[in-house]
This record gives sequence, structure tokens and C-alpha cells, in this order.
Amino acid sequence: MATRDRTGVIVEVLRDAFAPLMRADPTAFRAKYRKMARDPLAFYRGTACLFFHDVTAASDDWAAHGAERIWIHGDLHVENFGTYLNSDGRLIFDVNDFDEAYLGRFTWDLQRFAASLALLGWQKALPEDAIRKLVGRYTRSYLAQINHYTGTEDDEGFEIRLDTAHGPVLTALQSARRMRRADLLDRVTTMQGGTRMFLEDATTRRLSRTEREKVVAAFGGYLDTIPDSKRFDRELFYELRDVVGKSGFGIGSAGLPAYNVLVEGYSQALDNDVVLSMKQANVPALSRFVDTADVDAYFEHEGHRTAVSQRALQVHTDPLLGHTSIDGVGYVVSEVSPYEVDLDWGDINEPEDMRAVVDLLGRATAKIHCASDEDSQQDLVDFQVEEAIARSLHGRRNDLVAWLSDWAIEYAARVRKDHALFVDAFREGRVGIAAT
Repeated sequence: MATRDRTGVIVEVLRDAFAPLMRADPTAFRAKYRKMARDPLAFYRGTACLFFHDVTAASDDWAAHGAERIWIHGDLHVENFGTYLNSDGRLIFDVNDFDEAYLGRFTWDLQRFAASLALLGWQKALPEDAIRKLVGRYTRSYLAQINHYTGTEDDEGFEIRLDTAHGPVLTALQSARRMRRADLLDRVTTMQGGTRMFLEDATTRRLSRTEREKVVAAFGGYLDTIPDSKRFDRELFYELRDVVGKSGFGIGSAGLPAYNVLVEGYSQALDNDVVLSMKQANVPALSRFVDTADVDAYFEHEGHRTAVSQRALQVHTDPLLGHTSIDGVGYVVSEVSPYEVDLDWGDINEPEDMRAVVDLLGRATAKIHCASDEDSQQDLVDFQVEEAIARSLHGRRNDLVAWLSDWAIEYAARVRKDHALFVDAFREGRVGIAAT
């Protein structure tokens, strides 16, 4: 495609995806685009919409027998993995950030991750052959875990925990274990009259009486969406202490209204208060390029979709995960956990170290496709995903590894060119928002 034509595609896709948010908060979007301009991987992270524009227009025959329409993460890249404390109280390393989750081909998650891995490898100046081997390693690990699930009734048996992890993933889990709830609370709250209140800083704002009443009412609606099995039996736990408007999120959430809510927590001890995030849920990028009629009808709003999707993709989900709405717009609610540590690729530079990590990430990807939370009550996907994937790839697994490796190298090269085109278009004020 000619450079001018591709620039036009990039501009059109970004405007279609983000125009309402750009109008609502141009300052936040200017910051988002500055971050995306930093390097090709940052650009890739912020353009799931462009990725799905490309992959949904291409044809392949890898997904069949139902595997063309399973729950997928929708934004699976190398930086969307980290630690969390699950509803059983265990520290787990897993996929995170389910805002883009939707129904689609299982290969789209693999492709999105593989291209991000190729971009990361390029930024670390790895030879092409080393990058191909890393993508192959990730894919074979994914397929090995699919094999495991087809041979057992226990879809929840695999977890990356302190006793099963190694290398940089174990380091992340150990870092999470050293964290304390009190440290998070001390960073975001202050003491007033013997109770905690949110600190006021550049990322928070106090609400007007009318707005606060809406948020408090939405909080009450959220409580009804917590599954009975995850509801704490002490009503005091959910007693609201304070609420503020919140900004300053990452690349993917720019421009989305959000609030932080402080609740009593596990006891009246001040170190046990809990911070919840109530964030407006966005329209998932994939839904702009596929037929969404039956899926859209299934959900009340995007907050409902996000919560249901996360329970469909994650085992033992955050017990505080839920959803609500404000003025008819969906919000997703979850804990701002003190135990979240993202995978840090900064010191993971040699292929040998990267191989050890992608082994675990391949298995984690297979788990989100095949294992749901015990409270996942969705019935949009009502079959054994691992069996559908296995049937789709019967006799063709080595071919998939080769195809995905080739595709990742080629698409990463396209992303690097797209990044340069985006930077030029942004500087020239062509992406829907001025650069200054």
C-alpha cells in the first residue's frame, strides 16, 4: 500500500475509534498520542483498533469447529501480564487488563502477542532468527497447554504461583508478596478526624454534590453485581468512606471518566481500607470490525461486558470485580490492588532469559482461552474451547508455528512503518487533535 494511502487508513481508524474521547478530553488524548509516538511498541499498544482493522480483513483457515468464536483477550501484548491476588488469596502471575475482551478467533490473541514480541525483540536488537525462535517457543508452549487441557477434566489446574514460577516472573511475584496494603493507602489517602480520606493531587478531583450523588448511587448498583460466592459476609466491608474523580491512567484508558472509591474493608482497622476503581468501560476495538448484533444484545452495557469477559477468561477473579452505570453509561469496578506488579522487560534482554518467560506466557494464554472463573455464568461460549482448537489444528501444528513466526516478523515491520507515519501525521495535526 502506498505511504499516503496507509497514512489515510491510520488516521481514519484512529478517528473512528477515539473521536468521542478526543472531544471529551483533548488534553488526555494529546498525552496518549505523545506516549504512542515514543516508540513502535508504545504505538502498537495504543492501536488495537488498527490491528483489528488489518487482521479482520485478512483470511486464514486456522480457526474452525467453534475456535473462530471464543472469548479472547483482545489486546494481548507483552506488557499485559502481571501479578494479582486471586479470590483464593493466592498471588498469581497471569494476563491482566481485560478492557478489550470480546468474542473472536483464538489466533487473533496469538497474532497480537507475537507481533508485540517481535517488536520488543527488534527494540532489543535481536537478530530475526532469534525473534522467530521466541515466537515459536511461545506458540509451542501455548499448544502444549492446550494438549494438557484436552487430556484432563481439570481446566483450573495450571497456575503460575510463587512455587511454580521461575526467573523474572518469580521476581515479579516475590515483589508483589513484599507489598503491603498500608503502603498503597499511605500513597493515596490522608488521615482526617481519625479516618482515611483520599489525598487531593493532580490526578484527583473533588466532586460536586450532584456528581457525588450519582457515583454513590452507582456504587450501590455495583454491589448487586458481585457474585454471592465472592461477597464478603460483613456488610461493613462495603461501607463507603470517600470518593474522588480520577485521571492519569495509561495509554489504553485516556479520556475515560473514572472515580476512586474508598471503602471500610476487612475490618475497622485503618490499614484494612480498600480502594476501588470505577472506570467507564470503552467499546472494544474488535467490535468495530465484526458482526456484533448477538453479542451486544447479551450485555447491558460495556461495563457489564468487561466484567463478564474477565470472569470468562480468568480463574478465581478479583472478588471485588463488578459493574454499574452512570447516566446510562457502563462502568467496570475492581480493586486497586496493592499486590499488582507488571512484568518488567527492562532487564530481560538475552534470548535465553526471554525464552524462559515466553514459555510461561504461552501457557498463560492457553489458560485464559480454556479456563473460566467459577462464577462465569456466560453462555455465549458453551463448548470445550481446547477441543475446538485441537480439532482446528489437527495435523497442522508445526505449520501454525511457522505461519505465526512469519506473520509476526512481517507485521512488526509494518508497525514500525506505521509508527513513523503516525508521528508525522500527529505533528501535522492530521489525527484529530493538535500536537500542541
